[in-house]
Amino acid sequence: MTPQLPAMTPPQFIAKWRDVEFGEKQASQEMFLDLCALVGHPTPVAYGSPDAFTFEKWVPGGFADAYLEDRFGWEFKGSDDQLPGAFNQLLRYQVYLKTPPLLIVSSFRRIQIRTNFPRMETVLHEIPILELEQPRQLTKLRNCFFAPDEFRPNRSVEDVTRETAELFRDIVADMERHTGDPERLARYLNRIVFCLYAEDAGLLPDNVLADILTANRQRPDLSNRAIANLFEQMAGGGLFGPHEIARFNGDLFRPDEPVELSPNAVQRLGEAVSKNWRNIEPSIFGTLFERALDASQRARLGAHYTSADDIMLVIDPVVMDPLEREWDAARREIEELLEGPESSEAGLSGLRNLPDYSPQSRQSENLENPASDNPTDRALARLLQFQERLAGVTVLDPACGSGNFLYLALRGLLDLEKRVIDFAAARDWRGLSPTVKPNQMRGLEINPYAAELARTALWIGYIQWHQANGFPYTQSPILTPLDTIRQTDAILDLSDPDNPAEPEWPAAEFIVGNPPFLGHFPFRESLGDEYVNAVYGLYGSRIPNSSDLCCYWFEKARAQIESGATQRAGLLATQAIRFQSNRRALARIKETGDIFAAISDKDWVLDGATVHTSIICFDDGSDDDRTLNSQPVANINVDLTSGHDLTQAQRLVGNRSMAFQGIGKVGDFDIPDTVANGMIAQSNPHGRPNSEVIKRWVNGTDITQRSRNMWIIDFGVDMPMNDAALYEAPFEYVKEKVMPARIKNKMKWRAENWWLHGYPATTMRQALAPLHRYIATPKVAKHRFFVWLNADVLPSNLIIAIASDDDYLFGVLSSSIHELWARQVGSQLREADSGGTYTPTTCFETFPFPEPTGEQREAIALAAAELNRLRENDSRTLTNLYNQRPTWLENAHAALDAAVADAYGWPADLADGEVLERLLALNLERAGD
Repeated sequence: MTPQLPAMTPPQFIAKWRDVEFGEKQASQEMFLDLCALVGHPTPVAYGSPDAFTFEKWVPGGFADAYLEDRFGWEFKGSDDQLPGAFNQLLRYQVYLKTPPLLIVSSFRRIQIRTNFPRMETVLHEIPILELEQPRQLTKLRNCFFAPDEFRPNRSVEDVTRETAELFRDIVADMERHTGDPERLARYLNRIVFCLYAEDAGLLPDNVLADILTANRQRPDLSNRAIANLFEQMAGGGLFGPHEIARFNGDLFRPDEPVELSPNAVQRLGEAVSKNWRNIEPSIFGTLFERALDASQRARLGAHYTSADDIMLVIDPVVMDPLEREWDAARREIEELLEGPESSEAGLSGLRNLPDYSPQSRQSENLENPASDNPTDRALARLLQFQERLAGVTVLDPACGSGNFLYLALRGLLDLEKRVIDFAAARDWRGLSPTVKPNQMRGLEINPYAAELARTALWIGYIQWHQANGFPYTQSPILTPLDTIRQTDAILDLSDPDNPAEPEWPAAEFIVGNPPFLGHFPFRESLGDEYVNAVYGLYGSRIPNSSDLCCYWFEKARAQIESGATQRAGLLATQAIRFQSNRRALARIKETGDIFAAISDKDWVLDGATVHTSIICFDDGSDDDRTLNSQPVANINVDLTSGHDLTQAQRLVGNRSMAFQGIGKVGDFDIPDTVANGMIAQSNPHGRPNSEVIKRWVNGTDITQRSRNMWIIDFGVDMPMNDAALYEAPFEYVKEKVMPARIKNKMKWRAENWWLHGYPATTMRQALAPLHRYIATPKVAKHRFFVWLNADVLPSNLIIAIASDDDYLFGVLSSSIHELWARQVGSQLREADSGGTYTPTTCFETFPFPEPTGEQREAIALAAAELNRLRENDSRTLTNLYNQRPTWLENAHAALDAAVADAYGWPADLADGEVLERLLALNLERAGD
């Protein structure tokens, strides 16, 4: 909207209002109309849209004094000391004002403008009425009406949080040199962080910490003494100089041995005081600060972190969705009671303006079980019942880290409770305040830094929520001990090393979290043989010993649900949870309950790197609604698919001993073409050629892209060292390049037989020996295709070798029927752009091949040979060829598919679901036979 010519000048406005003696109700609207005249904006009546611009905008529980859509909510007060309360009103109202970008409060002496842009830091602008003659102040006022984006802050809350965490990088690094106890240092810095937040949040006197650091910049010893004194007063409440310090209590400020700040730390903390601590984001602060405390992670401090939106993908279906359903049911009951013929205005009026709804007052008013037959009394009792339900919810994160999941669960509960309070306010039931508390959040965390951070982040987030939503934070003491966050191992109790035990998890209605992502081998490497063996012995057959570490959290959560200690759980895992031995954890979940929601493939940020994960939400089977990848489904299988459960497919005896994973060299045995030719040209003392132990070598790239012309030194599966040494050049090469690392290998055989490949694939070699060629496919590939390799070529462990030289078998494997099966039963690395992983046991050995007539077999063989001939005549790489899929390639595959479908006796145009159903039935039939 274009400004009109102002109808009032700044001097006129100031002269009229500088000495006004009217109160808020008598003069506030007239003052606002004069402000419109001053900036050239139509008045609400002239604007002509009472929903968009009006006085006394109704919201549940009250009215906003002035409202301009997409611009501001505005509250007037008669005196300056009432402005903080007016701002709290606007914070309560803002969601019903469509979250305007500006929240403005004013008296007859000043106007305060607070920015309210989503995900941006909050900035306060002040316009004294007497300064409206200044062009910059008048421009600010005009921008409130015409250009609120001019107030948009430059930094997001994420920027603010990152900056505050990064500032501690240098402080921690410096302090580590002066403090021998890293846990004590972490605790001390947690206190400093909370003080910085408390100062900006108004819980401590303004600049109390800043004054300490500024006054004693050259005397760190005085700063240390003053800070220790401040902590002491915060623990019990008291005086700090002229300042009265509230009692904070809590375990955060319990007395312990102080930490001495270095001169550099005092300097850097002085800089930290100037930051906007009020706007730090608790959902990422813990992660960033944890990185600052951990020397091994400091380089990742500015790296990506898990977003709140991602975490809510777990919390919403597990925690918030069922509570939302409960609230919907309660709200309908309340509305039916209030709309019934027996409800009266007198009864409604009788419930207004009660002083509070604490549990004590509820009991005294007998509102929970009202003796009155008045429907309004019963309606209020139902609302209070649901509010108490929220105050009783408990959430456990058994790998809580720095508390991100718990904070967001706490925030979700508070947000829902605020809606309950607003619902009551809209019906003139006043006096409700939030009852949800941080001690409803329960956590297990082995890292003491992270456990301490989780407590701090929960308290900061809890207080921040109150202030951001217009609820004055009046709890005394300000903090209470959060002993619900325990520093402990979640899956193994070694308090008695001779008798490892399974830790008991605290009872909680909901379990959410992100267990550690450690695969089977890193699990042992990271935690050691003693720990891993104790875990294996403790969990026995429940979880296979080849499972990833996170599977034990799934099993523990499942057991909590089975015992009745927990109702619902949602945990993350890598996509490997769906496959092989890991899948057993999900199978056990379905044995005693069910999966009600899952996301099979989700990018997740872990320590600054993106990992492809699966999200699994499960219960005792009582939730009938199922969603897979956000779509309604009838069922969710243990491989996180829906429909036909292909995990039932059995390995077929007739398919055994044909498909093999290639050789695992475990060392730098491979050599380029030039080195290989040089060795082959050399003679040996026993007169035998080096070509006997130098073979052509291929991996997945050689098949999908261009050949690298690589060779490999191969002394077979059992050649003695003395015999191998007679092949002089190859042996000496392996001795130099391979032996130093292999003799340190944890596997005894590999260390003692360092000149042999770590996984020599003995049975594969035996199966390939009589053949002149064999079928191969990359273990991992975007497109699933098969190729022929000569028998003298050794495949790497990234190649699956099929011991057959039959064009018929090559054709069936290359058909769309087999490709569909392999994609569904194989390990998917990433559904959007990968054909996944092809494994002998899941993809080949379970596949029910057709039983063709001789004529059908010949048709498939001819179609397969033609497909291979055409592909070999093309100059493109196979990946590029299948990316482009020219018509001739489509035609060749169509002819092959038709021949294979005919061998099954099926129509060639069956839908994928029908094909999979028939293949599964055929598999189970043959497995039974």
